[in-house]
Amino acid sequence: MDPSDQATGSPSEAKYSLDSPTTTLATQTHNANEASVNRLTVDRADGDDGGVSKTAHVSEDRPDGESLEPVHAEKPEADYAPASVPQTPRSGSVLVEETDEERIKSSEPRCFDRFQSPENTQKNKEPIHDNVGEAGVAKMHKFSLYETASRFYLVGGNVMDSHFRVLKIDRTSAPGHLSIFEDDLVYDKREIIELLNAVDDGNKAAGGMKLKCSTWGLLGFIRFTEAYYMLLITKRRQVAMIGGHNIYQIDGTELVPLTTGSSLRFQRDRAPDEARFLGILNNLDLSRSFYFSYSYNVTRTLQHNIICEREAANAGEKHPNLNFNAMFVWNHFLLEPAEKTLRSPYDWCLPIIHGFIDQAALDVFGRCVYMTIIARRSRFFAGARFLKRGVNDLGHVANDVETEQIVSEMSTTSFHAPGPRLFSNPTYTSYIQHRGSIPLYWTQDNTGVSPKPDIDLNLIDPFYQAAALHFDNLFERYGSPIYVLNLIKARERTPRESKLLYEFQNAIEYLNQSLPEDRKIVYDAFDMSRASKTRGGDVIGTLETIAERIVIQTGFFHNGDVYYDTPRVQNGVVRTNCIDCLDRTNAAQFVIGKKALARQLQALGVINGDVLEYDTDAVNIFTHMFHDHGDTIAIQYGGSHLVNTMATYRKLNHWHSHSRDMVESFKRYYHNSFLDSQRQEAYNLFLGNYTWVQGQPMLWDLTTDYYLHHANPRAWSQKGQRDYIKWFTPQNLETRFLPSAFDTPQRNLTKYGVGYFDDYWLEYYKPLALSSFLKLYSYRMKSTARYLPDKASHSSRYDVSPFRPRKNTNEPDSPEKKPGRKGVTIVDPPSDKDAARPPPAQPDFGLQAQASILRDSRFETTLPPHTSSKTAFKPADKNLITQWTLNQFYENSLHPSVTPTEADEYKRYVSHPLNLPLVVSTELPSDTNLDFVEYVSGVSGGEGGLGTSPVEPFGEGTVTGSGRQWDVNEDDIADYAEFLLVNEDPLTVTEEDGGKKRYKAYRQWLRGKSLFKQSKVDPEYKT
Repeated sequence: MDPSDQATGSPSEAKYSLDSPTTTLATQTHNANEASVNRLTVDRADGDDGGVSKTAHVSEDRPDGESLEPVHAEKPEADYAPASVPQTPRSGSVLVEETDEERIKSSEPRCFDRFQSPENTQKNKEPIHDNVGEAGVAKMHKFSLYETASRFYLVGGNVMDSHFRVLKIDRTSAPGHLSIFEDDLVYDKREIIELLNAVDDGNKAAGGMKLKCSTWGLLGFIRFTEAYYMLLITKRRQVAMIGGHNIYQIDGTELVPLTTGSSLRFQRDRAPDEARFLGILNNLDLSRSFYFSYSYNVTRTLQHNIICEREAANAGEKHPNLNFNAMFVWNHFLLEPAEKTLRSPYDWCLPIIHGFIDQAALDVFGRCVYMTIIARRSRFFAGARFLKRGVNDLGHVANDVETEQIVSEMSTTSFHAPGPRLFSNPTYTSYIQHRGSIPLYWTQDNTGVSPKPDIDLNLIDPFYQAAALHFDNLFERYGSPIYVLNLIKARERTPRESKLLYEFQNAIEYLNQSLPEDRKIVYDAFDMSRASKTRGGDVIGTLETIAERIVIQTGFFHNGDVYYDTPRVQNGVVRTNCIDCLDRTNAAQFVIGKKALARQLQALGVINGDVLEYDTDAVNIFTHMFHDHGDTIAIQYGGSHLVNTMATYRKLNHWHSHSRDMVESFKRYYHNSFLDSQRQEAYNLFLGNYTWVQGQPMLWDLTTDYYLHHANPRAWSQKGQRDYIKWFTPQNLETRFLPSAFDTPQRNLTKYGVGYFDDYWLEYYKPLALSSFLKLYSYRMKSTARYLPDKASHSSRYDVSPFRPRKNTNEPDSPEKKPGRKGVTIVDPPSDKDAARPPPAQPDFGLQAQASILRDSRFETTLPPHTSSKTAFKPADKNLITQWTLNQFYENSLHPSVTPTEADEYKRYVSHPLNLPLVVSTELPSDTNLDFVEYVSGVSGGEGGLGTSPVEPFGEGTVTGSGRQWDVNEDDIADYAEFLLVNEDPLTVTEEDGGKKRYKAYRQWLRGKSLFKQSKVDPEYKT
C-alpha cells in the first residue's frame, strides 16, 4: 500500500475490529477527504482457545437504524471469482483450481472502503450466494459474539475466513420465549465489516456494539425458571483426525444469559431458585470428555457414515440428510429450542458426544497406521453407579457405551480412492463393541455402609419386555448376530451376582424362541473373577479363545470397492457386561479389540498373520489406549479409575497393582456414598430429564428420579401393546451391504469436483494458516516411535518392528512404565584363604566399571579401576537416634553399621557358652563368682556340696539345725499369720491396727505426709 493511504483521519471517525479465534480484522481510518479503510490483518493464534477478545471501539448511534442488510461497495465481479475464471453470476457456484501464484495473491490482505453515510449503504443489497448451502458456507468453524443493548449478533465464518453468516438473538423477549432470526445471506469479509459498522452506527445512543467474546461453537439454549441461556464453546483441543476431518475436545464453555443489561447485574439480582439450578448445572464438568466435529458425524460409526455418504452420492445429493444418532447427542435438550426456531439449526449448533476419544500412530518401517478409539455414552438412562442399574421400561440400559476402534493406513488422508471413487478408500477399517448393564429390573441400595450392597430383583417380567426392547434396538443399530458375553460370578457363598446370572440366561432363552435359527442371540458366560483368583486359572487364554469366535461371527468393516478391493461389513456386535460394566468388561473388550486389531492390520496388508503378541510396541500402545478408555468410562459412571486393570489379570507387578486397586476401591466407595447424588441431579438437569414447571416440585425436593427415566404410567393405557412373540423388527435382522461406488454420477464430479461432496482438504491442510511442527496434531500424536529405546537409533541390529516382543524387562516398554527392579543374589563371604590370596591383575581399558546387579559391593574382592566421586558414607551416632532426621534413618537403613560397643557386646554374648564348665565338680574354677557361690550354699546347703563352704552368713538370717541359711525368723512368721486373718470389716482401720507394720504409710499420712512421696530420695521420707 502507498504510504499516503496509511494517514490517520480525524479523531471523531470510528475504529472497528472484527475478532475471531484465528483472524483479527483491524480498522484504520483515512483522511477526511477519503472514505475510511478497513485493513485485514491475518494473525494466527498460537493455540485454539477462543478467549474473550478486547471490546471494540464504537461510535455514536442512530436509534432506529438497526439493520442486517448487507452493505456492498462498487466492486468488480472479478474480485469475487478466481482470476482464471470469467465473471459469472452470483447465483452460480463453480469450483475452479487456482494456481500457486493466484492462491498467494488472493490470500494477501486487502483494504475495504467504509461508507460514512447510512443512506449510501442501502444502494447495493445483492448477496454473493442466493442459498446458504452453496460453496460449503453452511459449515462454519469460527464465531464471534457481538452485543448491543437489545440484541446479540453471532457472526460465523468458514474455515478460510472468506464467507460469513449472521444470527440475530433478541435480548428483550419475555421470560420463557426465545426470539432468533437467521439471515439467509452470505457475506464476504468486506461486506460483513460494513454490515457490522452499520449496526454500530445505528446503536450509538444505546452504547453501540461491543465484541463480547470469540467462540468455537454454539451448543444450544437452556432455561431454568427465568430467561434463556446460550451455551458457547470457548476452548477446544484437537484429539483425533479421521478422513481429513478434525475432532475436538471441549476444554472450556461459557453460559451467556439472554437478558438486557450486564451479566454481573443479572447474577446479582436473579432468584434463589435460579441460582441453585445454575449451581447444580456447574456440577457437570463440560470440559472433560465431551467431543465434537464440524464436518464429521461423531454420533455415528464409520461404517454407517460411509454407507450414508455413498447412498447420497449415488443419488446425486451433495450431503446425506442429517441423521445424528439422538442416543449419543448429549446436548439434544439444548438443541430443541434452536430446532423449533431455526430452519438449519445444525449450521449454527454443534452436536456433542460424551465418552472417550484417543488416537495414536503406529510406525511400521515408514508406513504410518492410525489407531483411533471412540467411545460414545448413551444419554438415555444415564447416571451414577448405584443410582442407575439395569434397564428402564423403554429398553435403555445403564452405562450403555458403544466403543469403536478405527485402524487406517495413512498413505492417503481422505475417504476417497483414486479415480476419483467417492468414499471408497480401502485403507479404512473399523470394529464396534458394546457394553451395558444387564437388561433386567434390578437395583442396589447404597444408603448403608456396605461397599457391595445386596442386589434386588424388583420386578419379574415373564415376557421380558424391557430386554426385548433393548435387543431390538441392538439389532437396529448393529444387525445380527448379537453375541452376549456375561462375566458375572456364577458361584458365591451368599448369592448376589449369581441371581442375575440365571435370570439373564432365562431371558435370552425366552427371546431366542421367536428368532430365526440363524439370527439367534449367542450367549456365553464366563466367571472371570473366579478364574483370576484360582491358582493356574488362565483368564487371558480363555478370553483369547472367546474373542476368536466373536470376531469370526461378527466380522469387521473394511472400506473399498468391490471391483478393486475386498470390502466387508460388520454384521452384529458383541455385548459385554459384568455387574458394573467397568473392570472385567474393559479387560474383556481389550482382548476382543486386540484380536480384531490383528485382523484389521492383516486386511490392510501390514502383517501376514492374524495374531499379535503381547509386549510388542503395537500391543503396548493399544493397551495404554484401552486403559485410558476404561479409566474415563469408570470415572464417568463409578467416580474412580479402574480397580482391576490388564496388569491385574495378567498378574504383572502384582504388589504394586494390589495397592493401587485398594486406593481406587476406596475412592469409588467415597464417590458412590457422597457425590453421586449431586452428579445425578446435574445429569437430569442438563439432559432435560427434569424441566421446571410452575407448581411442580423442585429437582432437589424429589425423593427419587424414577419417573424422570421411565415412561409416564398415565400414558400406559394409550400406548400400543407389543407382541410377546414377535418382539423384534424383521428388517433389523437383514444383512448389511456396502453400496457400490461406481453408481456416482460422473457429471457432478466433473462439474464440481470432490470438494463438492467432501470439503476435507481446506479443513485438514489449512492453506492460509502459518503454523509450526509443535502445533500440528499429526506431529504431537502418540506414536510407537517414542517407545523405542535410545540404543535403537545407534545399533543396526535392533529390530524396530512394532510387532516384535520386547523380552527385556529391565527396559521400560513405554514412558509410563518404570524399569524393573534389580535382581539380588546371595553370595558367601570370602574365606581367610581367599582374603590372603593376592587379587588377579585386571586390564584397564580406561572405562569406568559398571556396578553389578548380581552381587553386593561389600563382597567384591577387587576394587574397580576408577572409584566413584561420591564421598564415603559416615554413620550417625546411635546414642542420638531419637534426634535423627528422616534422611538419616533412610541413609543408615541403606548402609547399616555396627559400633565398637555393639561389637564387644556381641562378642561376649557369643563367647559366653564357651566358658561354661561341661562337668560339675567340687573344685571351683578360679574365676568363679563368690556371690553366686554364697547364694547357692545358703539356699541349698546341707551336708556336703557347696553348703559346707566356709562362707560368712549373708543378711540377718540364722542358721537352723539343717545348716541352711536365709531361714525366716519367728517374728516374720507371726506377722504373716496375722496378715492372713481377715476381720469382719476389712476396710475399716481400727486403733489396734495402728501399730502394725503394714499401716506404716497410713500412719505417716495421718501426720501430713504424702502417700505418693515415699521414695528414699524424697526429702519427706526421713521425716
